Amino acid sequence: MEWRTYTSLRDIGARPAQGWPKESLRDKKAEHVASYHFSVQPVKRSEGRSVVAMAAYRAGAKLKDERRGIDVDFQRRRGVVHSEILAPEGAAEWLLDRESLWNGVERMEARRDAQLAREINMALPHELSAEEQLALVRSFVQEQFVTLGMVADIAIHAPVVEKGDDPRNFHAHVLLTMRQAGGGGLRRVKTREWNSENMLARWRAAWAALQNEALQRQGLSQRVDHRSLAVQRSKAMERGDRVAAATLDRAPEIHVGPKARKASRQRTPKSKVKLVGRNLKKGKRPLRYFEFDQGSRRDWNMRTLRKNAKGFAKLVARTEVRRTRARQRLERYDRLLRAYPSSASKLQWKRSSPLVADRLPGRRAAKFAHIWRRRRQLLWIIDQLDRLFLALLGIRESQLTRHTAWANRLAWRRAHHLAPLPGPGRVRSRWLPS
Repeated sequence: MEWRTYTSLRDIGARPAQGWPKESLRDKKAEHVASYHFSVQPVKRSEGRSVVAMAAYRAGAKLKDERRGIDVDFQRRRGVVHSEILAPEGAAEWLLDRESLWNGVERMEARRDAQLAREINMALPHELSAEEQLALVRSFVQEQFVTLGMVADIAIHAPVVEKGDDPRNFHAHVLLTMRQAGGGGLRRVKTREWNSENMLARWRAAWAALQNEALQRQGLSQRVDHRSLAVQRSKAMERGDRVAAATLDRAPEIHVGPKARKASRQRTPKSKVKLVGRNLKKGKRPLRYFEFDQGSRRDWNMRTLRKNAKGFAKLVARTEVRRTRARQRLERYDRLLRAYPSSASKLQWKRSSPLVADRLPGRRAAKFAHIWRRRRQLLWIIDQLDRLFLALLGIRESQLTRHTAWANRLAWRRAHHLAPLPGPGRVRSRWLPS
């Protein structure tokens, strides 16, 4: 959970275009950013993948893979809370059967480098209940994919805490056909328009908007944003939200997929020299990974989080100094204003400065009005600095918490999945029973 609030402190005292706020901005409810993940990748036969096996694994089912002549059984897989197939209206009945659907797709693809399906992975808001998550996924898949003619195989997974999963890691896998479905089955020609960059951008934006609507209906303050941190920061700067810009000024983490997770928990990766390239004259060139490798993806993320937390700690300290100086100046202005004579009560100058200024000679009245304006500006600056301080403190704690979670998860997996074998430097995988 992160504060959605960004940047350079030197311009924070600039006067807003619409005048000074009447109420304190600290009284407004803080808005938080939830986790957003939406990735799309084709299922390629050239990588040795079987879409039947993928469907069985994601749905926790037993399917017969006709092309390879084997049964794929993942019925003992934990964490699968729901699976179903959605097809366009009027589509053939056999498309609603998982085994028939994906074996049919395998038969239609004759090439060794065929793209069998399109897989979409989506993170689900853990703040929603299981029923709300299912309704959210169904609505999105029906609106964005099924209406275009795709057949969608949905599987919703919940975290298995006993295996070391993050308890917030609710997500959905969606396998999509690359051909339109109809009464006669799947079309012989693939729909190439579904591969466009514009289509992907539209899906990402729609998924973020639909999640935010669901969170808002439940009265939750969390929001998601599909844009990169750099884009979010520039947009915050454009609208003048420098507090939000400050918290978005950080390095992003990188995705740790199943291959990287498996490699890091089985053994410590070692950098090697790899021959790459296809130059006919010089041959392949050596790529010395040990010169620029900096550990696994997990290590990269932990370093990034440490660096972000350190940077935010410096900003917190600088903001605290600015807050202290601003409050000292405010006390000075208050002393100056109290020194002016007034027939009204001692607190009247706080409510109506013109009544005081009207009773003073010209030069003193101008000086009083100047001090009054500067005091109002300083109140707004202090309010902005308070918001910035709280936001920076929150995002710093968030980065430290994520770093601790990465470290604990890595230590847990190594403790439960690795057991040393006799001999130096040898390890074996000791998997927990599923």
